[in-house]
Amino acid sequence: MAQKILAGRCADPMLAGTQVSVKVDQIVLSRAPLRAIAEAREAGLKKTSAEVAIVYDTQCVASASRPRAEDIHAATPEILGHGIVLARPGVGFPAPVHLERFASPARLCVTDDPRLAGVGGIGMLTIVVSPGMLGQALAQGSIVLRPPRSVQVLLSGRTRPFVCARDIAHELVRRGLGEAVGRIEAAHAAPVVIEFAGPSARLLSVGERAVLAGIAPQLGAAGAVFVSDERTEVFLRDQRRSKAHRALVPDAGAPCDEVLNVDLGAVDPLYMDETGQVKTVRDLAGKPVTQVLLGGDSGCTLRDLFAAAALLKSKRVPPRVEFLVAIPSRQMLEVLSSTGALTDLIATGARLIEPDARAMTGELHPPVPGGLSARTHDLEPGAAAPKPVAIASAEALAYAVATGEMGDPRSFKRPVRVTIPRALPTDDVLVVRDRKGAAGDASKKPGIVPAPPTPWKGGQTLDVVEGTAHLTNGKGAAPPSANGVAVVCSTLDEVRELAARATEIAPSVRAIVAPFIPSSSVALFSGLGIAALRVDAAGAKGLKGQRTIALPEASKWSEKGPTVVTLGSQKVPLTWLALGSERAWTSAGTARPQASRSKS
Repeated sequence: MAQKILAGRCADPMLAGTQVSVKVDQIVLSRAPLRAIAEAREAGLKKTSAEVAIVYDTQCVASASRPRAEDIHAATPEILGHGIVLARPGVGFPAPVHLERFASPARLCVTDDPRLAGVGGIGMLTIVVSPGMLGQALAQGSIVLRPPRSVQVLLSGRTRPFVCARDIAHELVRRGLGEAVGRIEAAHAAPVVIEFAGPSARLLSVGERAVLAGIAPQLGAAGAVFVSDERTEVFLRDQRRSKAHRALVPDAGAPCDEVLNVDLGAVDPLYMDETGQVKTVRDLAGKPVTQVLLGGDSGCTLRDLFAAAALLKSKRVPPRVEFLVAIPSRQMLEVLSSTGALTDLIATGARLIEPDARAMTGELHPPVPGGLSARTHDLEPGAAAPKPVAIASAEALAYAVATGEMGDPRSFKRPVRVTIPRALPTDDVLVVRDRKGAAGDASKKPGIVPAPPTPWKGGQTLDVVEGTAHLTNGKGAAPPSANGVAVVCSTLDEVRELAARATEIAPSVRAIVAPFIPSSSVALFSGLGIAALRVDAAGAKGLKGQRTIALPEASKWSEKGPTVVTLGSQKVPLTWLALGSERAWTSAGTARPQASRSKS
């Protein structure tokens, strides 16, 4: 299905070659929106031609000691003047809001936020790219990327009571879907997209599909996409966007690299700890909790919130438990409020918190030291993540709130029956659009100046840093270094952490060295002038204890295999993972088109 989406937007429908140019339908900016818009202005942006281009302001809470990281409010006239929509703080988390109000099946979306993978539940392919590529998409409507490979997940059977989409997502992790993604990446040097189909896919709501699609980043996949069928059409009709529907199903006999069959009837209530290990909730039974965070941007649907409210009705939160509720979107907040479910949660003792992106990282509302935090949303990789933590379904969290300890939600007497209202509020009061040119001509404004690229000049001698401990200050700043820094990562989570903060750590970090770097992250790093290098297990041992590493100039790297790098008495084979134009981006320090770079 991913290939079908791209083939319809590429001059070569066969997607031949290591890289192809494809037309972009939607552009979503939330991590560093002003950086991408500055890149777009350098590429000649006047009015974007994308179907949807939107900026999500995700910082709801600011203070004098911590001002806003990017002054989006001051840049609002310029943003609107380029034809870009602005979603103001309080509208909700980007992924669920975009799923409800903007995402459309069989489209291609590019973004700077890996947590937007969940919109694949509606059948839209979402790819994370560098600021330079986002600028090109805004200005020219197209990007260059590697054609993806596919892993197909076929769903069958019917879920049992108290088993939610969150549990199915954990089952996919436990079944080794991440290992399959890694094998295909290693064999083909191409990004992998997870495709969900099978007879039981039609039984899942679009919200539940989004929960499953949202696990793609933690598995190393570039994205995930679901079939688009009658359930998708009903969802769009309820959102008053029925014209956006397009059918999307895999062709009979369409090739894919691996198939995973999952029987939904065999899935039990599960939880995941901060190390990524998945176990049954019975293994954690009796463990006291100190904090419960229901909601967030992933892992929780509107149906789950109704179920939790029904299970907790007439109950009270235990004295030592902090019960937080982060409603995913403003639409869900209005629905819960109008039906009385929100009143039931508040009467239980819940505290409503704003949909600030830092709530997902643990920077806001951190748990009590030494206590267990139970959450429904996926953790953001990094040292700031809460520890210890249990990620479980909304119904498992409802049991934790009712009893003060983790346990099996099937211990409730009977499952709840939830009816979701069909009449949904669709007044986008916190979404700002340019009304008939009211924002003025953005091309005449001084605008935002993009960060100057830091090109590679010949070989590089870099200071070696093991792990991501230098990011624990929460500001993303690399340690001071006259040479630049090469970060050696041992796990995928460390690579994901660096990818999430790529715009902050560049240009101090010049190279990432790891056993596995997803192809989508390779392109992201390359677009910021960061070399993505693969090292095998023996080479990783040779890097231990090294203080510096001397990397040869770009022309001396092998195109097809590893290049031997000498470290004192050690010889370590490293493979530069960038392909085609990605190598030129790394050398230039930016993915900005050459013509626009020559102007600056």
